[in-house]
Amino acid sequence: MTDHPFTDADFRKSDRSGDFGCVEAAITHHTPDTIGLRDSVHPRQTVLCFSPKEWTAFTAGLNKL
Repeated sequence: MTDHPFTDADFRKSDRSGDFGCVEAAITHHTPDTIGLRDSVHPRQTVLCFSPKEWTAFTAGLNKL
């Protein structure tokens, strides 16, 4: 398995998610301009990467739900 920038990242889950599976987000010192997003149920699978502009658009869309 190869290392990626989010290997040792401190992913955080929303307080609103409760005990159910959710997504987790992280920013690391390796990639300060990239936000990583992963599935909390399957944390070793794919990490989606967002630029700050993409992250802002993504979270703005969530706030409209």
